[in-house]
Amino acid sequence: MIRRAAFALLLAATATVAYGQANNSKPQPVPVVDTIPAAADMPYPGTMTIDIDATDTARGIYSIKQTIPVAKTGDFVILFPKWVPGGHTPRNEIEKMAGLKVSAGGREIPWTRDPVDVYAFHLNIPKGVKAIDVRFQYLTATRADQGRTLVTPNMMSLQPIVTSFYPAGYFVRQIPVKLTVKYPEGWSAASALNAKVAGSTYTYEPTNYEILIDSPIVAGRYYKKWALSDRVNMNVFADNQKELDAATPEMIAAHKRMVDQAVKLFGAQHYDHYEFLVSISNELGGIGLEHHRSTEIGTRLGYFTDWATNPSARNVFPHEYTHSWDGKFRRGADLWTPDYRYPMRDSLLWVYEGQTQFWGYVLQARSGLVSKQDTLDQYAMIAANLDNTPGRNWRPMIDTTNSPIMSNRKPMGWTDYQRGEEYYNEGLLVWMEVDSILREQSKGTKSLDDFAKAFFGINDGDWGEVTYTFDDVVATLNSIQPYDWRGLLTKRLTETGQPAPLGGFERNGYKLVYTDQQSPTGRQAERSRRVADLSYSLGLTVGADGSLSSVRWGSPAFNAGLTLGDTIVAVNGLAYNDDRLRNAVSDAKGSTAPIVLLIKAGEEVKSISIDYHGGLRYPHFVKTGAGETGLDRLLTPR
Repeated sequence: MIRRAAFALLLAATATVAYGQANNSKPQPVPVVDTIPAAADMPYPGTMTIDIDATDTARGIYSIKQTIPVAKTGDFVILFPKWVPGGHTPRNEIEKMAGLKVSAGGREIPWTRDPVDVYAFHLNIPKGVKAIDVRFQYLTATRADQGRTLVTPNMMSLQPIVTSFYPAGYFVRQIPVKLTVKYPEGWSAASALNAKVAGSTYTYEPTNYEILIDSPIVAGRYYKKWALSDRVNMNVFADNQKELDAATPEMIAAHKRMVDQAVKLFGAQHYDHYEFLVSISNELGGIGLEHHRSTEIGTRLGYFTDWATNPSARNVFPHEYTHSWDGKFRRGADLWTPDYRYPMRDSLLWVYEGQTQFWGYVLQARSGLVSKQDTLDQYAMIAANLDNTPGRNWRPMIDTTNSPIMSNRKPMGWTDYQRGEEYYNEGLLVWMEVDSILREQSKGTKSLDDFAKAFFGINDGDWGEVTYTFDDVVATLNSIQPYDWRGLLTKRLTETGQPAPLGGFERNGYKLVYTDQQSPTGRQAERSRRVADLSYSLGLTVGADGSLSSVRWGSPAFNAGLTLGDTIVAVNGLAYNDDRLRNAVSDAKGSTAPIVLLIKAGEEVKSISIDYHGGLRYPHFVKTGAGETGLDRLLTPR
C-alpha cells in the first residue's frame, strides 16, 4: 500500500507539472524578413567619391565625407563592409564608426540600422535627390585593449574597408569610386593605387570598390622605397630614420631574390605592379595581411637593425607575396563573394593558407632571405607542435577551417586541445607529403613546383580572380602525376586519432628528433615572445614574470594540476627564474625525485610536485640518408 501511495503521488505530481507546462505561455518567433537587396552583377549608376581627413594623429581619428549617387527614390540601403577579405571572417570593426550623418542638398536624411544586419543602414531617399552625402568618423584604437593601433604620431595604416560605405544591390566590382586623402604635412604615403600628389593631399586614380577595399595605404614621416623588380616595390615606414638607414644592399638583395624565386616558381604575375607596405614600429599594431597587388606587413623595430638575430621576422614577406597567386588570384569557390555582406565559407583554406605556408618557407630558403638551417629549425618547431597536439584526437583538420568564423581569432585557454587555425601548419605538412609523393611516383621528375605553375601560373597579368573547387585541385595533381590524390587529401582532411602527418618530411629525407639542445631559432623565438619554452618536456611555457602562458593538455604540468595563468614562485625551494627551471628539468633526468614548484593560483599558494624525468626536449630535423634528398632539392634556388 505504501508503494502504491507513493506511485500515486508521483503520478499526481507529474500530471501537475504537465498541466502547468501545458498552460505556460508559448510565444511564436517574429519572422525575419531580409529587406536588403542582394548583390547583382550590373553597373552602378554613378561614381562614389570618398574624402578622408587623416591629419588627427594625436587622437587617431579619421574624418570621412562620402558622396554616393542614387538612381531612385524611396528605400535605399548603404552597407558598412562586414566580411574581411584575408581575415576570412565577419570581424570588421563597425563599433568604431561614429557620428554618422546623411544628407542631400543640405537637408538631413534620417537613417535606420537594420534590426538583423547591423552593418546595413536604411534611408528613405526624397524625390529629386541624385546623390547623398555621408559623413562619419572612424575612431581608431587608442589602447591595446581596443584593437590594433592604426595611427601613431609617426605613421598610420589607412584601411578603406573601415573608412567607407557602399550601396547594397551591386557586385562591388561594378561600383566606381574615387578616393582623396589629406595626410599630415611632411608625410609620404604608399599604396597599390596610384595617386596625384599636391602638398599633403593624395588624389587616387579612379577604380572600383573591390579594388579600393583591396588597396590599403600606409603613410608616415620616415619612409624609404626600394625597387625589388621592374614590377615590385618595397615601401618601408619606420618609427625613426635609424631603422631605415640600417638596411644594407645585401638585405635588400635578399628581398629581390625572394621576388625572383617566386616569379620563377609560378611563371606568371597577377598584378600590373605590386607594393610591399611595410611598417617597422613598436607603436603601430603588427599585421600580415594579403592583397592582390600589395601586402601589409607590420613588424617591430629591429627588422633591419637586428637582422642577424631575427630571421623569423622575415617569413611574412614570402608568405604574403605568395598570396597574390594563392588566395587572391586563385580562390576557393565558396570563399569568393560578390560583396562584403555575402558570407565567406572557408572550407578550402588548407589550400589558400596551407599551401601558401608551404611556399613561404620554401621561398625564404631558396632566396636566402632566411638560411636553409634556420628554415629546417622552423620546420621542426612546426612539426613538433603538431606532433604534440592532442586536439587531433577529436577535431579533424578540415574543421579548423571554421576557426576564423567561430573564434574571431580570440585567445584560447587550451590551444593544443581546442585547435585553432591549424590549416596553416598542418596544411604545410600535407603539402610536403604531396611533394614527396610526386617525387617518389615520378622517380624525381615532378614536384609541387609543377603544381604551382599549372594551378597558379595561368593568365599572366590577370588580376581578377579564378575560383576553384576540391575537384579542381585533384584534377590538376592527376594531370601532373596519376595517384589517388582524392583519397589521400580526403584522409588527411578528415582523419582523427592519428599522429601528425610527418611522412612528407620523412619521405623527403628528414626525421623529427628531440634533444636537450635548443636551436638558435628556438632561442630567438623565446626572446621575441619573452618566455621560457618547455613545451615538450614539462609541457608549459613561462612568461617573464613567472606566469604560465601555456600548459599543454595531457602533459606532466597538466597532470600535476597546473593551468594557464598560474605563477611559479619557486623551483625546488629557490626563487623562480628561467635557468633554475631548466636546470631542475635537466637534473631530474638522473634522479627519482620530483620537480617541486611553489605555485600562486589566484590568492592560493601551493606546492606542486611534477614527477618528470625525461630531461629537456627541443625539436630538430635531422637528415636520414647520404646525398641530396627531396627536401634538399625543394629548398635549392631555381
